[in-house]
Amino acid sequence: MPQYKAPLRDIQFVMNELLDTETHYQHIPGGEEATPDMVNAIIQEGAKFCEQVLSPLNQTGDQEGCTLENGEVKTPTGFKEAYKQYIEGGWPSMTADEQLGGQGLPGSLSMVMSEMVGTANWSFGMYPGLSHGCLNTLEAHGSEEQKQTYLPKMISGEWTGTMCLTESHCGSDLGIMRSKAEPNSDGSYSISGEKIFISAGDHDMSDNIIHLVLAKLPDAPKGTKGISVFVVPKFIPDENGNPGERNSVSVGSIEHKMGIHGNATCVLNFDGARGFLIGEPHKGLNYMFTFMNIARIGTAIQGLGSAELAFQGSLEYAKDRQAMRSLSGAKNPDGAADPIIVHPDVRRMLMTQKALAEGGRAMIYYAAQQADIATRGQDEDARKEADELLGFLTPIAKAFLTETGVEAANQGMQVLGGHGYISEWGMEQIVRDARIGTIYEGTTGIQALDLLGRKVLMTQGESLKRFTKKVHLFCKEHGDNKQLAEFIEPLAAFNKEWGDLTMKLGSAAMKDREEVGAASYDYLMYSGYGVLAYLWAEMAEVAQRKLEEGTAEEAFYNAKLQTARFYFKRMLPRAKAHADAMISGADNLMDIQEEHFAF
Repeated sequence: MPQYKAPLRDIQFVMNELLDTETHYQHIPGGEEATPDMVNAIIQEGAKFCEQVLSPLNQTGDQEGCTLENGEVKTPTGFKEAYKQYIEGGWPSMTADEQLGGQGLPGSLSMVMSEMVGTANWSFGMYPGLSHGCLNTLEAHGSEEQKQTYLPKMISGEWTGTMCLTESHCGSDLGIMRSKAEPNSDGSYSISGEKIFISAGDHDMSDNIIHLVLAKLPDAPKGTKGISVFVVPKFIPDENGNPGERNSVSVGSIEHKMGIHGNATCVLNFDGARGFLIGEPHKGLNYMFTFMNIARIGTAIQGLGSAELAFQGSLEYAKDRQAMRSLSGAKNPDGAADPIIVHPDVRRMLMTQKALAEGGRAMIYYAAQQADIATRGQDEDARKEADELLGFLTPIAKAFLTETGVEAANQGMQVLGGHGYISEWGMEQIVRDARIGTIYEGTTGIQALDLLGRKVLMTQGESLKRFTKKVHLFCKEHGDNKQLAEFIEPLAAFNKEWGDLTMKLGSAAMKDREEVGAASYDYLMYSGYGVLAYLWAEMAEVAQRKLEEGTAEEAFYNAKLQTARFYFKRMLPRAKAHADAMISGADNLMDIQEEHFAF
């Protein structure tokens, strides 16, 4: 298994040079405390924890997995102790409300920590990751009593949280769920039903687990409009706020999974469990979108982490492994063969991983800044614009980065050849762990429908225009810079085509709604390549400027330019195939008779 090394220089580049985080934090309440020295110290300490504590447990967690003993889940060796260190380091409370025991730092800073934790050990990172979403939902929609009861200990990390949505028969169609909530005389509810695929559903790392559960009241309307959300603790807090009576929540089983074995994905049975309504009846799905949107950005980090870890492992191997001679002559004449990094196809795979990892980091950090503004910005118009921009970027980040994260993981394994296929090197684990990212928190297809159907077409293209306007202004500003022409000219052409294609799809959809579903996947992937092109052009501009000003880090900035050049020449052209596919029409899908699928 590759031993994770936090890419601190690239993290600093994206935060400080690309996104100017220092200025950004000055305009965010709580950000004034996030001085450059403090931010650097936090990231440095986080990197040490991830490298020295979490990374060594990654393969252990995969090999041991979680076990179910007498109705209780046991996590792999070292996880419980690592989580104790995680709490002692104050990591769970970093961005939470100070009045509830948090440190009040900007949320975007937690994304940096989430990236490092997730890349070092994705299975471990899911335990606190899901807690943050649960916490944010309670903070946004819970009663004052619920906040005081649950949030302080969730913020400290003493208690963790989950979201319990789907059931075996409904998948993503939550409107047909069967879980019920019967009112009790004391104002609580009796929750009954079975929930599946509950990540971190049970474990031995925290004193209590707070489940957010979707269920329907007796008078619930049909479909998604009849869903309510309830807080259902594993142990009901006593009068002193400590874990008291065991609730009627039990683990039916641990799912046998392809990957992320160190995280317990549980079937949970609610047998008349005591629950407490959050907010108003029948608005549960709306409330849970607070949780799900956070989880979707968190899942996008999995795609970035998969690319980064695969790149680190395969780069080290490619430098050391010797096989064959370079086509242009021996590069290692004293050895039996040349290191495989000299071969063009190996470089193609390495550069693909590098471009996706570094581009993905820029995309997620950019989205995290928008989230800061949307949640803490002082100007109402700026908050609204950031929230709408974040809504546009979320399905792209979640789906595009997880799809390309799987690609990067596969490329990393491919660099190692046969050694990549066996478990000893740990590369195949990255592939297995990464694969779930395209599925949970809304599949790629669901994200694609959300992007094209809801975010773009239902707004008459306004959400797209909000982003493409930024791209246009960037291209206009640097249009006369001949040194950047190789990036600006194709980006400007892409940006125009993006709008033209969207108009064509909108016209087609007015005649046949199936056109939306038929085009949505390719539209999302096309959009992902476009967003990354914009960010790589921005990074190229920063690198070019630094080189012109004079720097002792010429190698670093030249590498940025070379990676940007690789992206524009080798990866952005993929978008052309997606463009052709999306406008080919729905007929080549929907006119196929069912019997033609037979074999």
